[in-house]
Amino acid sequence: MADMQRHDMRIAVLAGGASAERDVSLSSGANVANALRKAGYGKVDTLDPATDTFLDDVRAGSYDAAFIALHGVGGEDGMVQHILEYLGIPYTGSDALASGCGMDKELSKVLYDRAGIPTARGMAIERGETWDAAAIVEQLGSHLFVKPAYNGSSYGVSKVDAVADLDAAIEQAFEYDTKILVEECLVGTEISVGVFGGDELVALPIVEICCPDDVDFYDLSVKYVDPKDIHRIPARLSEADYERAQQLAKEAHDALGCYGISRSDFIVGERGPVILETNTIPGMTESSLFPDEVRHAGLDFANVCAELVELALARADR
Repeated sequence: MADMQRHDMRIAVLAGGASAERDVSLSSGANVANALRKAGYGKVDTLDPATDTFLDDVRAGSYDAAFIALHGVGGEDGMVQHILEYLGIPYTGSDALASGCGMDKELSKVLYDRAGIPTARGMAIERGETWDAAAIVEQLGSHLFVKPAYNGSSYGVSKVDAVADLDAAIEQAFEYDTKILVEECLVGTEISVGVFGGDELVALPIVEICCPDDVDFYDLSVKYVDPKDIHRIPARLSEADYERAQQLAKEAHDALGCYGISRSDFIVGERGPVILETNTIPGMTESSLFPDEVRHAGLDFANVCAELVELALARADR
């Protein structure tokens, strides 16, 4: 199958879905679909798993491969990967197991720790459990981040600077998930490192995220604005920290069992690069981090998308 000519192939781009990141996914899907057409694929359809006819459309399409541009629950957690495996359709990115590991921020941290990748101190709380805000602050400090364990794009994420605000932040995070993380707020330079490839992983140029002064962190208000305003490439890091971050991004990719593509976020401070999370399906919109890194690496986004399809076909052949 990997030897088929692109103009003879039918590709399904999966975008949309029912998660809180639906709109971002639709933008990612549109950008990917345009790139695949530019790369020469003969038939590129965009399918939305949130529609009632999705499974029938996938079955009827005789697709040679699916490019997954879904974000969040239902797309990035392994669910759609299981469906495609059952239907025998090759797909881009990580398999169901690695996707689930990457989606669960608590489990990710366990795997990072086992691989020797530095992480922030923190704790998980399940819905229904009781917590003591004062005890949490005593353990982790008064400057904290509270986040849903299974969500992305900063939905439900809060920065907390006082114990009086912690309970409300936890309750807000529980609106998005049944498990949340409370972590120490690391001080330093926020960066993102994309990697892609098969046996030979390529680490892309590092993006430094420069948030406006009136924004507490890299939230939805700035994630999808013009990247020229908030992305600095290459990041202003020491040579040692730069190389270390790229290496750790590859190690995180391997620790989670990722395939083809991932993007890991770090804070670089006095401890060097400390990982925050790994995205197994990075945003692919015009203003997203991964496409911006691709551009600054001198690579063609259409060719990178085509390579991800070819990796999917190669995995299926094996």
